[in-house]
Amino acid sequence: MATTDIFEKLKKLQNILVKKYELEQKIDEAPKQLSSQEELLSRMKKEYIEKNNEYDSVKANVGKLKLELDEAVKSRENGEKGMDNIQTHREYEALEKQINEATERENEIRKDLQKEEKLLEEIKETLKINEDMISAQETDLNASKESLNNELSSYNKELNSLKKSEDKITPDLDQEILFKFQRIIQRNSEGIVAVRNGVCTGCHMILPAQFANIVREGENINFCPYCSRILFYEETGEEETYDSYFNLEEAGSLADLDDDYSDEEGFDEEEREEKLYDEGEEELDNEDEDDADEEDAENDSDDEDDDEASEEEEE
Repeated sequence: MATTDIFEKLKKLQNILVKKYELEQKIDEAPKQLSSQEELLSRMKKEYIEKNNEYDSVKANVGKLKLELDEAVKSRENGEKGMDNIQTHREYEALEKQINEATERENEIRKDLQKEEKLLEEIKETLKINEDMISAQETDLNASKESLNNELSSYNKELNSLKKSEDKITPDLDQEILFKFQRIIQRNSEGIVAVRNGVCTGCHMILPAQFANIVREGENINFCPYCSRILFYEETGEEETYDSYFNLEEAGSLADLDDDYSDEEGFDEEEREEKLYDEGEEELDNEDEDDADEEDAENDSDDEDDDEASEEEEE
């Protein structure tokens, strides 16, 4: 398959995969939308149970106080009835003491009972409010679940449609390239980008000139050395300027020297540049020495001419 056909398939696949991964992310995150509602409902039910237990405890205490109150009232009434049958002063004092203690006990129990009954009524009212809130929350949660289920159903339908489109494209692609392509899109949402004027439009980094020319030739699938995206060349109006600057085949003698040095084993880029620089300096030094020799020769010639002229004058 020609690389241009592969690029077109990858572009179509890119659009499919971007939508697919977005839907998968929405499906994964969908249950989280209900978590806050479920958490609130769970907390409300827990508080209701605790408040209901408190209600039962206060209710039991109210029942106990009522029994104690009945006993205190009976004790007082019995004492009052016994006043009619007393015969001695000692009996009177004992009976009076019984009546007073029963009356005092009765008053204390009545106060406690009124307090507990008031608390019981408040708890009962709170429970009623909590029940209404729990019921409303359950209604909202059920409505959210139904809406979410409909949303998920729509997502799954769209996902199945995308999967069918994906299956039509992927069998024709190299599986290793496809795997890398999918991984890139999951991270960056773009797996294939254009190269314009020697620049990767994915990460906006300037590519090495020789590598950019390789991409332009389009004979193989190439990945950006900086962002790992698949690259294809895109013509622009500034192409002529770019070619005149970056075309290595028309670069001249320095390019030829560069190629000669690149063939040397173990000779890296920095060493090559240093060697070129040193040779350039050496050539300049040789030129300076040649110029100096020529000047010395001219000076010697001038001195000889001056000596001959002096001899002629003396004669």
